[in-house]
Amino acid sequence: MNFLHFLAQYRTDAGDLFFQIVTYAAQELFVVGIICWLFWCTNKKLAYTLGFSYFTSGLLVQGLKITFRIPRPWILDPSFQAVKSAIPGATGYSFPSGHTQSITALFGTTSLHASKRRWKLLSLFVIFLVGFSRMYLGCHTPKDVFTSFILSFICVFLCYHYIYKKESFQKHPLVVVSVMFFICAGLTFYAVFLNKHNIIALTYAQDCLKASGAGTAFALGYYIETTRIRFSMPRTLKEKILRLVMGLMGTLLILEGLKPFIGTSLFACFIRYFLAVIWILAIYPLLFTRFSHTNP
Repeated sequence: MNFLHFLAQYRTDAGDLFFQIVTYAAQELFVVGIICWLFWCTNKKLAYTLGFSYFTSGLLVQGLKITFRIPRPWILDPSFQAVKSAIPGATGYSFPSGHTQSITALFGTTSLHASKRRWKLLSLFVIFLVGFSRMYLGCHTPKDVFTSFILSFICVFLCYHYIYKKESFQKHPLVVVSVMFFICAGLTFYAVFLNKHNIIALTYAQDCLKASGAGTAFALGYYIETTRIRFSMPRTLKEKILRLVMGLMGTLLILEGLKPFIGTSLFACFIRYFLAVIWILAIYPLLFTRFSHTNP
C-alpha cells in the first residue's frame, strides 16, 4: 500500500485520463476482438495459441481470486482513495490482477511471436504500461500485478512453445479438450460451492462461471474446427473486414442479447459465454464456410 500512496501524490487529471485509456487495452472486448481478427482473417494458428494462453491464465487467475479473496486497495486501507473513474470497472477480488493477465496473454504472445526486437520491446512495454496503470489508478497493489504477470507469462510461454512451435496440441486435440474440460469443471464446482456456502458473493462466482463457460467452449470449438470445419482465410481486405464485423456483431448479440431472456444466474453466465465462444470458433466459421461453398 505504501507504493500506491506514493503514486497517488503525483496524480493529475491528465494522468488519470491517460492511464484510464491505457487500461482499456486489457478489456475483454479488445482482447477478444484481436483473437477474432487473427482467427477469422489472418493467422488461425497464432489465434489458437493466444486463445489458449488467454483462457488458461484467466482460469488460473479466477481460481486464485476466489481462493485468497483479497479485497481491493481502498477496502484494505480506508484512508486510500482510488481514481473514481476506475472503480466501476474494478470488479472482483484484487489478487491477482485480471487486467494484467489479459494484457500479458495478448502482448506476451506477441512478444514471443515478433521477429524484430523493437516489436518485442514494444509488446513488453505495453504490458508494463497496463500493469503500472492498474497501480496508478489504485485498483491493484504491486503484488497483484507482479504475481499475475509471472503466472500469465508462464502460461504464454508454455502455450507458445507447445502449440505454436511444437504443434503438440494439433496432434492430440481430444487430450486438449479433456484437460480444459477438467480445469473448467473444477473451477465451476469450486465457485458454486463457495457461493452456496456464502464464502464468496454471487458476483465473484459469476466471473468464474463466465471464465469456465468460455474456456469450455474454446476447447470444444478448437476440436470441432480442427477436425471437422478447417476453414480458409479470406483473400481480400474487404472480405476480412466484413467477416470480422459480422462475427463480432453476432458475438455481442449473444453476450448482451441473451441477458433479458436467461438472466444473470450462475448457469446463465456459463451459457452466455459458452455460446459466445462456440459461435466464434465453430458456428460462425461453419456458416461462412458453407456460404462460400454455395457462392463461389
